[in-house]
Amino acid sequence: MADVLILIPARMAATRLPGKPLADIGGVPMIVHVLRRAQAAGVGPAVVATDSAEVAAVVDKAGGRAVLTRADHPSGSDRVFEALGKVDSQGSVKIIVNVQGDVPTLDGDAIAAALRPLSDNAVDIATLAAEITVVGERTNPNVVKVVGTPVAPSRLRALYFTRASAPAGEGPLFHHIGLYAFRRAALERFVKLPPSALERREKLEQLRALEAGMRIDVEIVDTVPLGVDTPEDLEKVRAMLTAR
Repeated sequence: MADVLILIPARMAATRLPGKPLADIGGVPMIVHVLRRAQAAGVGPAVVATDSAEVAAVVDKAGGRAVLTRADHPSGSDRVFEALGKVDSQGSVKIIVNVQGDVPTLDGDAIAAALRPLSDNAVDIATLAAEITVVGERTNPNVVKVVGTPVAPSRLRALYFTRASAPAGEGPLFHHIGLYAFRRAALERFVKLPPSALERREKLEQLRALEAGMRIDVEIVDTVPLGVDTPEDLEKVRAMLTAR
């Protein structure tokens, strides 16, 4: 897929776990784990977008590619857009997959799944979700839920994203997975939009796109990858990956 590029934003100044991209997991820095999983997806080249020369050096040593970006980006999407201009200034890439740099348990198949909704030309942005099976996650504000209307057996058109337990009534709830596949024009439009009212209220940047009338479709997958936000998360991931 010559028109697909995976970009992995990685910054060193994470509030709860500073230096997170270089955290050791089984003798390998976390960012290298993520890069290898992105490469294994087989959908296109993977590049790390970072504000750290140290991270870039680690990626280079592992045989990957990294580009340096500004340190003051407000979001990973902004960092990805800057990196896109450096990696592909000619505009050859049509679809950009934003893979967070703190999901070393991500399955490469999930990256490929995120591309499926873009087969519909009406879709601007595609993302992932999995049905919530742990009761406590239904009311956990740290678990973002997507509310959508079914458009295919494993696909929703997103109507809203929320930290609340939604929708009400009987039926499944879906845990949003923060991986995005953008059409190039959609990414450019998105990063130029000002933060929206609901985005600020929920602290969820994808609401900016919905409020601007952009279409986000959601591919339903089986599992949610464990991301690393805290030292406790890091220990869980180390146990998972070193046990394999």
